[in-house]
Amino acid sequence: MEQGEAAPPPAATEGKVVEEEEDDFGYRLFPDRNKKQESFLVRSLFTFHNRCQLMLRMTLETNPHAQLLLEAMKQSGCTVFNDRHFSCENCDGCVSGGFDSATSQIVLCQNNIRQQSHMNRVVTHELIHAFDHCRAHVDWFKNVKHLACSEIRAANLSGDCTLMNEIARFKFGLKGHHQTCVRDRAIRSILAVRKVSKETAEKAVDEVFDACFNDLEPFGRIPHSKTDAKRAYKDFQSRDRYTANL
Repeated sequence: MEQGEAAPPPAATEGKVVEEEEDDFGYRLFPDRNKKQESFLVRSLFTFHNRCQLMLRMTLETNPHAQLLLEAMKQSGCTVFNDRHFSCENCDGCVSGGFDSATSQIVLCQNNIRQQSHMNRVVTHELIHAFDHCRAHVDWFKNVKHLACSEIRAANLSGDCTLMNEIARFKFGLKGHHQTCVRDRAIRSILAVRKVSKETAEKAVDEVFDACFNDLEPFGRIPHSKTDAKRAYKDFQSRDRYTANL
């Protein structure tokens, strides 16, 4: 989930449950999910929705991170359709987007995404969740480690933790700062969508961190910049052509 950011997944059931409030799996952050869909004409009259749709189209047509992920999902048998798999909605103020695994739909928070660069990052982040959902048997709702793994991958590969983004958050670091950022954002995302303790979220992230941080599919590298992402996309296309000729 994009933090704003809320991702797909699950709640952990560890130890005794002591009369806790029922976990809603983060759906409270996306109130429009439970509302009747308005007509396209009505929605198009609202600037937020219109702007969201235009920025989404720009991302899907020009952003190499998103283009690579869309191609990878198509090859995995999970073709993404704009009208079916993306939804611009109003959300809680603390999130920018989320992946609804129940509908295989990416929610984009039209009231919180105001810049194209932000849209690019949110779409990439949520597409990584969608890619994980497509290629693996992810238990979003019962296994917090599965959620943790996808959040680690999304923070690592989407550009959430680039140097410029961290400077904009007034966070500075040298050695190991990227890993620290990825870990922190994964924990924050889990806490945003699951009613678990911070200790439970930290434990889940730490137990799967090395394996999931080093899982770079489908990029094959950490795309630290748009140039890196373009190279990764080109390499992915070349790899696909090579495989097709075997």
